[in-house]
Amino acid sequence: MRRLAFRVYAGILLAGTAPAFSSEQASTRDASLETIVVTGEQPGPGLWRVSKDGHVMWVLGTLSPLPKRLEWRTAEVERRIGESQHVLMAPQVKMEANVGFLGRLALLPSLIGIRDNPGGATLADVLPAPSYERWRTLKQRYIGRSAKVERWRPIFAARELYESAIAGAGLAEKPVVTDAVRKAAKKAGVALVPVQLEVGIDAPKAALKDFKKADLDDQECFERTLERVATDLARMTERANAWASGDVAALRALPHVDERGPCRDAIMKLSIVRERGLDDLEARFGRRWLEAATDTLAHDSVSFAVLPMHLVVDADGYLAELHRRGYEIAAPDEDDVAPEPP
Repeated sequence: MRRLAFRVYAGILLAGTAPAFSSEQASTRDASLETIVVTGEQPGPGLWRVSKDGHVMWVLGTLSPLPKRLEWRTAEVERRIGESQHVLMAPQVKMEANVGFLGRLALLPSLIGIRDNPGGATLADVLPAPSYERWRTLKQRYIGRSAKVERWRPIFAARELYESAIAGAGLAEKPVVTDAVRKAAKKAGVALVPVQLEVGIDAPKAALKDFKKADLDDQECFERTLERVATDLARMTERANAWASGDVAALRALPHVDERGPCRDAIMKLSIVRERGLDDLEARFGRRWLEAATDTLAHDSVSFAVLPMHLVVDADGYLAELHRRGYEIAAPDEDDVAPEPP
């Protein structure tokens, strides 16, 4: 029986990936207008080197969003992938349901309204009045007069606002980096190694039905996303420019803001998510990736890996953990360095 990639829950989890707000990193909207997004050909951030016992893994840190009109010079990435035996991909959830072709057709009606508030409620019905007024102002600025989004759950409405806002700032969340890595690996005949947590959905129609009825505690997610859109577009643009231009020092100096935070937590509280083994993703991702990385470094003389940038540069990121385990870490602009311990 052919397997259906069950993307609904993955979409729900990713719906909360708009970065959470941090007051220490706030900029005004007026400041965002002064931050020019880089365009044209750019070098990207360079590669980190992880090494031990003569074995080397080259690590590319990814970032989202990036400049919409970025033309990334991929020559170094292509060369290092061509020298590698394997390419280790970033962690991801793989959700599947064994439903076959007819099952896929039967599932389609269940997807209708998956983003909507239960009982036909609108945002005005479920949000406190001050929150809704703030939403209305930002929606008018970035989305316009769309009526359908008014029926969505706050977590999905916030995501729509975030995507519209970054698009207006000249940024985008296109998979530029992973697409280039996959293309280079295919061209060089180098195998991709997925790092996945596989979750099977035995009764997808029932799971969708349960989600539609479930109460979702997503107001904090909504508030923080609105705050971020209102105040921090400039900082997002600075990070995107730093990645594109290869400014590693700026990437370190611009602290990463948890991109999931309360939005992810809102989803994780649902029993239908916990019952499917998705309630401790961060820890499980870390264990899975570090296990795959140490195994790859032990067996391959040269390998390549892709990771979100904060897991590359943060003091509690994956490269910092490899450094604590005795691996040498060299950043693109330095020799044998690792993130400072907390």
